[in-house]
Amino acid sequence: MTVAHIVFLLGLVGLIVAMALRKNVLIPAVVATFATALAYDGNVASAVMAVFRATLTAGGALFEIFVVIAAVTSMLAAMRTIGADELMVRPFGRWMINGRVAYLVLFVVTYLLSLFFWPTPALALIGAVLLPAAIKAGLPPLGAALALAISGQGMALASDYVIGLAPSISASGAGVPADAIADRALVLSLIVGLTAAVLAWFLTIRKEIVRHSADLVSATDDSGTGGSVSGRPAPHPSGDLPTPENDHTETDHTGTGHTAPVGTVADIDLPGTLTPVLTRPTRARAWAIGVPATFGLVLVYMMLGRFTDLVPWSDGAGASLVGGTALVLMAAVTLTTRPADALEHCATHFVDGLVYAFKAMGIILPVAGFVYLGIPDYSGSILGIEDGTGPAFLFDTVESIQTYIPDNGLFAAFSMLLIGMLIGLDGSGWAGLPLTGGIAAALAPQAGMDTATLAALAQNAATWTGGGTLVIWSSLIVVAGFCRVPVGDLVRRLAIPVVSGLLVAAVAAVVIW
Repeated sequence: MTVAHIVFLLGLVGLIVAMALRKNVLIPAVVATFATALAYDGNVASAVMAVFRATLTAGGALFEIFVVIAAVTSMLAAMRTIGADELMVRPFGRWMINGRVAYLVLFVVTYLLSLFFWPTPALALIGAVLLPAAIKAGLPPLGAALALAISGQGMALASDYVIGLAPSISASGAGVPADAIADRALVLSLIVGLTAAVLAWFLTIRKEIVRHSADLVSATDDSGTGGSVSGRPAPHPSGDLPTPENDHTETDHTGTGHTAPVGTVADIDLPGTLTPVLTRPTRARAWAIGVPATFGLVLVYMMLGRFTDLVPWSDGAGASLVGGTALVLMAAVTLTTRPADALEHCATHFVDGLVYAFKAMGIILPVAGFVYLGIPDYSGSILGIEDGTGPAFLFDTVESIQTYIPDNGLFAAFSMLLIGMLIGLDGSGWAGLPLTGGIAAALAPQAGMDTATLAALAQNAATWTGGGTLVIWSSLIVVAGFCRVPVGDLVRRLAIPVVSGLLVAAVAAVVIW
């Protein structure tokens, strides 16, 4: 290995350490890119330019992600202005007849909504309508928080099967079709999610439902009014559970006395949440039905394209289809409900969506730029090599140590699981996916495993950890805030079910593929 290879490897280690310590990775990524480029040709000016080219290359490869996030977010903002988002989920509340059924309904609905709209925006819908109904039916707040975290922050986000951005990010480093990673990530996420959901039920929720019911009976006997239950805080002055919009107290909801690091998903407000709701019940009801029906047709089309020859399909087309549908629906909702000023509001919704996208995902760019520096398909343009063929720092590094890596698929699977969990400790879950994809591509030949499988496994591990269910500085804070439970308690109750599910998924990945 050359000096540049060693510098790249040290930068890689430094990046993982920074993520594990939940520090911002911008400076480590920039320094590592500069140092590697400088070690490659010894030209300071070229190294400085490589830092810019790396970020620009990553932006070009991943800009689709930001546009899709903006499109979906702007569509939800347009629905929120007429109250159609709440009407869309309200019918599911009628199915919650008791705590057990409420857990199942909340789990399934959260998963479906999170597949199409992502967990954090979906929480705004669920927290306003379904969560109060579930708790009223007998599901304790801790049980509701577990259902929301496992199904949304974990299972739906880990595969990102419908929108397909996470598989696209992983594929950018792995060099394999995004759809191949998506298919495997979906199966693995279901294995982890169902395992975690069952364990959470038997270890926590079943006992909490019994205790919750006993406390309700006791409170009713004592006061005749039902009173407060289990020492839970009194209802919020607004009459609703606290949300990021109506809870202005200084409580951090972490149960640790510390607030989340600045820049995490929990700090980012959703566009449109403060827009006044218009009184258009007929049109709101029509769009509450029309939007999910349209996305149902989109899902059918995607399934036909992926698994049959009935409709044309190309790799990674899911993001384009979902993004385009969201933009059309955003325009349609705005034109039919606010025709007088539709042009201005459509533009505002989309710009707000882009701002939200860059706040949530912008940190990926410098990390991806450094990882791309180690992949020959990108390193040539980053280093300014005219013929475009660059060094393969990442692959060469893994090859140099492959004699020390056991030729065993199970070892490779658990290694990717551990790497993914370390990457996920940054609190986002997706910032290191180009890195895990590249490592998967380098490890797969030696281990006799499929690259897409290893990348999907690392994607699951990173997302379940930082997306998140296992760290308190992730968007799990939002779940805890909605459910009014300490996030520290929530993480402790999630640890055994989620880690057990990931271990089962690692074994299943070796057996199935």
